[in-house]
Amino acid sequence: MTDDPDSRRRPAIPLWLAIVFALLCGAGVALQSRINGELGRRLDDGFVAATISFGTGLLILVVALAVAPTGRRGLARVGAALRSRSLPWWYVLGGSAGAFLVLSQGLTAAVLGVALFTVAIVAGQTVSGLALDRIGLGPGGRRPLTPARITGAVLALVAVTWSVSAQLTGDVPLWMLILPLIAGLGIGWQQAVNGQVRVVASSALSATFVNFVVGTTVLVIATLVHSSFAGWPSSLPSEWWLYLGGAIGCVFIAGASLLVRITGVLILGLATVAGQLLTALALDLVLPSGSHPIAWTTVAGTLLALVAVAVASIRWRAPGVIPAR
Repeated sequence: MTDDPDSRRRPAIPLWLAIVFALLCGAGVALQSRINGELGRRLDDGFVAATISFGTGLLILVVALAVAPTGRRGLARVGAALRSRSLPWWYVLGGSAGAFLVLSQGLTAAVLGVALFTVAIVAGQTVSGLALDRIGLGPGGRRPLTPARITGAVLALVAVTWSVSAQLTGDVPLWMLILPLIAGLGIGWQQAVNGQVRVVASSALSATFVNFVVGTTVLVIATLVHSSFAGWPSSLPSEWWLYLGGAIGCVFIAGASLLVRITGVLILGLATVAGQLLTALALDLVLPSGSHPIAWTTVAGTLLALVAVAVASIRWRAPGVIPAR
């Protein structure tokens, strides 16, 4: 695996445009969090809500594969790579991290509020992005710990702390913050391995389908175990928009698998986070959830997250070194 990402083939789109797309992906994550959180509240069952979200996304992808031969050819390439062991088997398990994210949305987002839920994810996502880029797990190869990247990561962590400082009151259960924090750690890993699967498959559709198959399987098993003790919801809500979480997930999972090779895990994570925070604030202002008001520190932390993206994206080179062309 190449240590210098500049030595790879120049990406099809510039970094700044990839960051814009990542911001849009982040907006999708925040919107999905609100939808899945509300579905979990209506059902009084976060497990069933998460399974519905992933299951509807999987159905959409099955239809897409039926009409897209490139997606089916991509799945064949992934299968061949797994059999030859050129693709480690655990690379296809990214959907399990996505399943945990969606489950945490259904269990905690409606109670915490989308803004607080989102910033709790940021800490884990930032730490995992920095570490995974250093290791080189993503398809873009290893990315060194430059001053700009470290500063951007630190700024993002400061933004998280600043954003939640006014909302960390005694009425917020600690375990509800721990769940999205762990989910954030998993997001970086999911983006890295899904990007590797996409490279092997030469198809974002194939990588997204693998992600949803794994995630749906994990959630179905977890839901069956949970419901054997807690029972099943008595009815399903009638509002159609509560079932859009899976469709939104298809879009941002596919987008992330394409973008991670250009941006790396850290910058993709920071840009996605900034998009989440901006959209989460808008949702909490327009359609407030729970009883937590929007504090000025949350707004300031969101703006600082945007600064973190800009700082981390700065290209850094040692004095006297001419970058490769």
